Amino acid sequence: MRTAIKDIPAQEGKGVELFGWVHGRRDHGKIIFIDLRDRSGRIQVVFTPAIPKAPDLRLEYVVKIAGLAKKRPPNMVNPNEPNGEYEVEATALEILNPSKELPIPVDSDGGEISEEIRLKYRYLDLRRERMQRNLRLKHESSQFIRNYLTQKGFWEVETPILTKSTPEGARDFLVPSRLQPGKFYALPQSPQQYKQLLMIAGVEKYFQIARCFRDEDPRADRAYGEFTQLDLEMSFVGQEDILQLAEDLFTKLAAAVFPEKRVKQTPWPRLSHAEAKEKYGSDKPDLRENKNDPDELAFAWVIDFPLFTEQTKEDFFYGSGSAKFAPSHHMFTAPHPDDVPLLDTDPTKVRGLQHDMVLNGFEVGGGSVRIHRRDVQEKIFDLIGFSEAQKKQFEYFLNAFTYGVPPHGGIAPGLDRFLYAALGEKSIREMIAFPASSGGQAAVMDAPSVVSEEQLKELGLKIEKPS
Repeated sequence: MRTAIKDIPAQEGKGVELFGWVHGRRDHGKIIFIDLRDRSGRIQVVFTPAIPKAPDLRLEYVVKIAGLAKKRPPNMVNPNEPNGEYEVEATALEILNPSKELPIPVDSDGGEISEEIRLKYRYLDLRRERMQRNLRLKHESSQFIRNYLTQKGFWEVETPILTKSTPEGARDFLVPSRLQPGKFYALPQSPQQYKQLLMIAGVEKYFQIARCFRDEDPRADRAYGEFTQLDLEMSFVGQEDILQLAEDLFTKLAAAVFPEKRVKQTPWPRLSHAEAKEKYGSDKPDLRENKNDPDELAFAWVIDFPLFTEQTKEDFFYGSGSAKFAPSHHMFTAPHPDDVPLLDTDPTKVRGLQHDMVLNGFEVGGGSVRIHRRDVQEKIFDLIGFSEAQKKQFEYFLNAFTYGVPPHGGIAPGLDRFLYAALGEKSIREMIAFPASSGGQAAVMDAPSVVSEEQLKELGLKIEKPS
């Protein structure tokens, strides 16, 4: 039966069967040492001349080894390794698969290698210890979130990936329909409308570890194309309920997955948007005492955002181009109840019930209390300059608002972004197994790619060369 390398200390004096990769090799003549690596760790394996195939071993060979787990001699102990007190004396070796010399090293943190090359060989890049750690932390975070929210009475509900293109804030990825030629699905920028429909449906407490798709320019803290977020929505709540739940969840999550780090302050500081801009010059301030301290997690809330910003040419997805306003957060954010009269007199002074979760100078999550009245939602559409055709795109949504909608709201922290900020990584792509490059090229795969004329014809599409 296979023994995981991390479990070798418990097997001292016993026979073990190990599977893994050759991580290091040292030839001392009659004695050959290798470092064997599996997902759980590394261990030194000792080969004597009784194992004739041992001299054939090279880096990254995949092997099966039988041997005796034992303590190293005192002068051979490596205090820098988790299994540094132990080794395995090999009694049998089977080479399961050899390896060519790797095009990139996997025994460093990868910082010396260009991202283009790392993504080309991502299946090798992911072998390095740092990337294995990142994948493990993402898994542990997802599992913690699921367990926490399940205990709080939430249901995990999946929402569609093929959905409707609506003007929500970024460019959609479009998918042509074969069964309805000339029509298109869109990949969801977020499950925003679906989670609100779930509240109308009486689900009351929903969450999802959701994939989101946005055709927007990449940057260090934002992945191109797709990313993962915790999507969370509740009925019969106000903003305070949402903040308290999310704060408790992420404070406990940080303690669970980052035991070596400390949360600077609980309860988290709360700053109005105006205060944050005035005091720190940013609506996502870094509140760490020492900005170079990677083990300090300075969470904060930023609230009282203006409901609207001045509409610019970049807001191509809103209105007809003649409107003065664009949503500060998104068009489904509820106005502060005290400011509703200002929608008719001075919309620029209306505060939105928006909340941003900030960590170490990064906005890692945003949410709001949602509009739950049709008349208010239609008013927002008018203020951002929606045409009648654009309003008609949301008729199914507005119609649902006529059947008894509970007050509701939520938040959607980015899981990749939270881990990126907490770990102090250089790019959010370090938290994603197979991210697209900054130019939109899919890691490893040759995508996007040209498709055949037959495929295009079946979809009723024709490619025209740009003028």
